[in-house]
Amino acid sequence: MTHDPQRAADDSTAREVFDAIVGGSDYPCLGARSVWRQGRATVRGYPRLGTAGSAGLLLEDLAQFASATDLSAGFTSFVAVFFAPCVPDEQCFERLLWRQLGTMRSADSTPPDPEVSDDPADPRFAFSAAGTAYFVVGLHPVASRPARRAPLPVLVFNPHHQFEQLRAAGRFERLRDTIRRRDEAANGSINPMVADHGADSEARQYSGRWVDDGWVAPLSGAPDQCRMR
Repeated sequence: MTHDPQRAADDSTAREVFDAIVGGSDYPCLGARSVWRQGRATVRGYPRLGTAGSAGLLLEDLAQFASATDLSAGFTSFVAVFFAPCVPDEQCFERLLWRQLGTMRSADSTPPDPEVSDDPADPRFAFSAAGTAYFVVGLHPVASRPARRAPLPVLVFNPHHQFEQLRAAGRFERLRDTIRRRDEAANGSINPMVADHGADSEARQYSGRWVDDGWVAPLSGAPDQCRMR
């Protein structure tokens, strides 16, 4: 891979941002903290959330991440930190998140992961990029839940296969329950949008905000409706 000084500087800044998020002992997601401490998080910086330019870079980086990562070696994540825009509210972040995922899906020539559904309304949905399924966690400065707050917009791509490995090893439920207890302690309640894969579409959890039963994933969201800078 050709060395790009600007991307190297962006990645360094992105790692500082992610360290500020998960470095504290009170951060509820034990998986994220463990991944970061063990050097199993790939963190990269991108110019702007919700754009075709970021989509092309992300697809390439996720393809490299999937091909280079040994999922049997432990939990891992790909973290995308975006330096713009300044999002004013949760609804705007949600539209930008889904505009980014929708743009990536339109540009992706690889068939989706056959182990999951590519329909956001399907309880078996997971977002596929370059043939690998991910559970996506969105974080941003104005999230209503403290556990979803970050200094900049962030998308964390967690390979779905590792959750199936945890279930097969009988470890998933214990880790899930511990994270939910920590989330309740940090936020005052368990995130009402949380559900196990197959019980309800995980698309409802991606942005981190509460949505009602009639919510539909805005895959063609309109970031130009947001008052951003």
